[in-house]
Amino acid sequence: MRLGLALPHYDFSLTGRRPISFEDVAEYAVLAEELGFDSVWVSDHLFWSIARYGGSEEPQGTLEPMTKLAALATRTARVRLGTLVLCVPLRPPSILAKMATAVDLVSDGRLDLGLGAGWFEPEFAAFGYRFGSVGERFDALEDALGVLRALFAEREPATYDGHATALRGAYNRPRPVQTGGPPLWIGSKGGDRSLRLAARLADGWNTVWRWTPEAYAKRVVAARRACEEAGRDPSTLRLSVGLYTLLGTGERDLARRWDALRAWSPGGALVDVSLQDFARDTLVGTPARVVEKIGAFAELGVEEMIVCAGSLPFSVSDASMLDVVAEAVLPAARAM
Repeated sequence: MRLGLALPHYDFSLTGRRPISFEDVAEYAVLAEELGFDSVWVSDHLFWSIARYGGSEEPQGTLEPMTKLAALATRTARVRLGTLVLCVPLRPPSILAKMATAVDLVSDGRLDLGLGAGWFEPEFAAFGYRFGSVGERFDALEDALGVLRALFAEREPATYDGHATALRGAYNRPRPVQTGGPPLWIGSKGGDRSLRLAARLADGWNTVWRWTPEAYAKRVVAARRACEEAGRDPSTLRLSVGLYTLLGTGERDLARRWDALRAWSPGGALVDVSLQDFARDTLVGTPARVVEKIGAFAELGVEEMIVCAGSLPFSVSDASMLDVVAEAVLPAARAM
């Protein structure tokens, strides 16, 4: 089992650092590499709101993910660099293929490309993109996967006929470092259409940020069934999960960190939540309990667990906790 880190890269992500800067993001990417994490991940919004998490409606700024990863590639040497996930309607898929190839080259083959259909309607409206129906956005996701597969393939020129996208004798040169291009991941809650797309066109399926092993196991069954229906060996579909994480060296330290996390969380969102309830579908506890839960996901075929060190996506509420993860959890996870 590998461990990744969801990088802080929004205005809300770090206490006392607003607006977010590239140096803030790079600091945590370098720290993750130094601590032994296997990967670092960023998401994709033109701006975001944390109102749904108890915060204000104020727009939250962020840096564009692909250019950010290209810059992070020059600051790191080992960790893989990934997107969880790119909103495919925001970029023409052929241009995305060129962007991803450039990042793969700059990073010497360390890019993982996660893709999603998009869901945050306000950013579409604000920047003049048509939001469309769920079906239309999934059509765009299917087109993006098809175009990327065609342009990353060794055979040239590339041809593709999709819902709203076509390639006619297209070339993608220079070639990516990774044979067949960067691994393609679909990020979703595991609905049937997303799993069918993953089975046909992606290398793996990722889901975040709150899952029990029991609930996740049901979607793994569905994913494997989708692979069988597509004529694919289910064991070839890679699986990763991201979870909110809170780790204490012991019960007293865990309680202290829980109190601090509740105080940090916007809008008092966790004031009336018990530690036991929060821990049910997150990665929370002492090292032994956290390792046990990681093991439960490993038994379901998960190859990488992505740590979100806060109660909001892509946030770090307590940087010192990352040291505990590295010292007390990473070695045991690697042995799985």
